[in-house]
Amino acid sequence: MAELRHSTRRRLALLVLIVGLPVYIVIASTIMTMFERPPILVELLIYVALGVLWAFPLKFVFKGVGREAPPDEE
Repeated sequence: MAELRHSTRRRLALLVLIVGLPVYIVIASTIMTMFERPPILVELLIYVALGVLWAFPLKFVFKGVGREAPPDEE
């Protein structure tokens, strides 16, 4: 896979956090309400897992976003 430029990666990360994450939260909570409510500890475990799992496929987008842009991209 081609390496994304730093500025493109920052914009994509911002888009994911502003648009994608709220959509993911709505979808996850909607799916959870379709089922009978599990015991509180199971429900907590499910929400914690869903809260962490969204980031793994997008790890390449967030990697290095908080750093300054490399000198060759300024």
